Amino acid sequence: MTPLRPAVLAVVGAGPKGIGVLERVCASAPERLGDRRLVVHLVDPHPPGGGRVWRDDQSSLLLMNSRAQDVTMFTDDTVQCEGPTRPGPSLAEWVAQVRAGELDADVPPDLAEEVRTGTPTTFHTRRLQGAYLRWCFRRVLDTRPATVEVRVHLTQALDLTEGDGGEQMLVLRDEPEPLRADAVVLTVGHLDAEPGASGRKTAEFARRHGGKYYPPAYTADIDLSGIAPGETVLVRGFGLAFMDLLALLTEGRGGRFDSANDGTLTYHPSGAEPVLHVGSRRGVPYRPKTGYALQGEPAQLPRFFTPENIDRLARRPGPLRFWPDLWPMVAKEIGWGYYTELFTGHPERVRMPFEEFAERYAGPSWASGEMTALLEEAVPEARDRLDLDRLDRPLTGIRAAGGPAGQVRAHVEAVLARCADPQYSADLGALTAMLSVFRHMSLAAATGKLDAASQVEDVDGWWFSFFSHLGSGPPAPRLRELLALERAGIVSFVGPDMWVEPDERGGRFLGGSPLASGTVAADTLVDAWLPGPDIQHTNNPLVRALHRRGRLGMEVLTGGGTVPTGRIHTSGIGGRVIDGAGEPDPRLFALGPHTTLRIAGAFSRPRTNALGFRETDLVARQALAVLREAPVTDAVAAS
Repeated sequence: MTPLRPAVLAVVGAGPKGIGVLERVCASAPERLGDRRLVVHLVDPHPPGGGRVWRDDQSSLLLMNSRAQDVTMFTDDTVQCEGPTRPGPSLAEWVAQVRAGELDADVPPDLAEEVRTGTPTTFHTRRLQGAYLRWCFRRVLDTRPATVEVRVHLTQALDLTEGDGGEQMLVLRDEPEPLRADAVVLTVGHLDAEPGASGRKTAEFARRHGGKYYPPAYTADIDLSGIAPGETVLVRGFGLAFMDLLALLTEGRGGRFDSANDGTLTYHPSGAEPVLHVGSRRGVPYRPKTGYALQGEPAQLPRFFTPENIDRLARRPGPLRFWPDLWPMVAKEIGWGYYTELFTGHPERVRMPFEEFAERYAGPSWASGEMTALLEEAVPEARDRLDLDRLDRPLTGIRAAGGPAGQVRAHVEAVLARCADPQYSADLGALTAMLSVFRHMSLAAATGKLDAASQVEDVDGWWFSFFSHLGSGPPAPRLRELLALERAGIVSFVGPDMWVEPDERGGRFLGGSPLASGTVAADTLVDAWLPGPDIQHTNNPLVRALHRRGRLGMEVLTGGGTVPTGRIHTSGIGGRVIDGAGEPDPRLFALGPHTTLRIAGAFSRPRTNALGFRETDLVARQALAVLREAPVTDAVAAS
């Protein structure tokens, strides 16, 4: 008898999301495919596990943005998914086991001290996270069913076409024949993009006048050698990309920090650093991670931004809008998390029992006079009341010597103190509620219950920026280093609402803040943030070709027509790609930050029924369902 040909799956992108899909495929393959062989092709120019972002050949100065205890690649018994769970160590547990000699892990020798000193609350280097991810990949290989074969292609996917029988023909760089598959999963991560019209105009100005412009990009991939020692540089953007840039241009050029007995940092320049003038809309860096846990009872979440309330809104005639329809519920949910922690963790600072407050809080709308009166009655100190407007525009009302720069300095010092002091743990309660909102907003968008116009204009814009500012900040030591660099004259704070314009007469970039007198002139401008989603103009050849051919849609239907999102349009948590005509593709799936399903955080937290695991499990099982129906004797080959 002629043996059955194997089913063939191609996964494009072998970073954490791709490895997560592979793990879920291996977990469910015996149930879905029985004894039929399965060949999984992993396609990525970077080694499997770490992929591009977590690769080993990058600076050890670049840190993770999550604590070790909050990162895992393995399902546990809290995960509500159809496939079987396969427990494994979190990053913190893995580090402890490697340190104890219980695991054989490929950890670079220069990271041995990091393993020795790591704790569950450590923000590890991206290189060590990459070592964890490589170990996770090897574990998946070692524990996969005997029927599953994994083949790695260290190259780039260029195009994807369909054969006469529906087989997927994946064109790879430097491989003469297309790789044939029954189904394809795209897990390509953040997408680079060509500069838009404004970026091209800025770059052209820099070229004509002998200056330099660095457009939005992943910082670790930027060649910064063109920035000269002592050079004045304007930097737009105060988020995580800026923190990476700062590390590479300071310690990365030979400078060092010393800590005094009182914890004050002093920076000793090497002389190779430029002088960075940094600003943004808010004018301040992202708030740092808190150094404490909740002190009171966990809030009941979701309480107001619930699926039932979203469903009720979705049934109303007309499109949903973020500010009039969603924000009142979102703000009230954040307030619920904040005040639950304040009342249960710090009862000495409130004037009524929590049960009474909770009953009265449930009725009025967030911005109503009744709510304001309740909060003033229940919380005597104004500093203990949640001020979302102030969180969004943190420099409003701050008075400090030294103008806007002094305001920024005072703000950073204040948030560092606040994020280290558990008496302010209500802030963490608010953040916990924000995470719940983000999760349920993602689910609502994935199921079509949120209007795409609100997603693009406000959810993707203001809301995501606000969430990132409060919840995706750097480890606190990074901000202490920022203050030390400012004291050393390496960093200068421009202020809020930073503006930059080209000066044709002088041939330089000019920048400043409406609140500051004078301007800064520089030959170099850096836009320190990741490119926005734009599959139409991405540098990824596969994604761009698929969009051009109509297989990747980026327009979402709304009550008033269609709205372009810039993202790969998918069916939501199931990951099935929706093509340019609005139809689901039976053989193509996509997961990750480039899709219309947003998931907070790059990794899943242990024991939280994380949405990321539910996503990878459902995509894996849907792909296996496609593979189960694949012909057993046609021309599709396993190589």
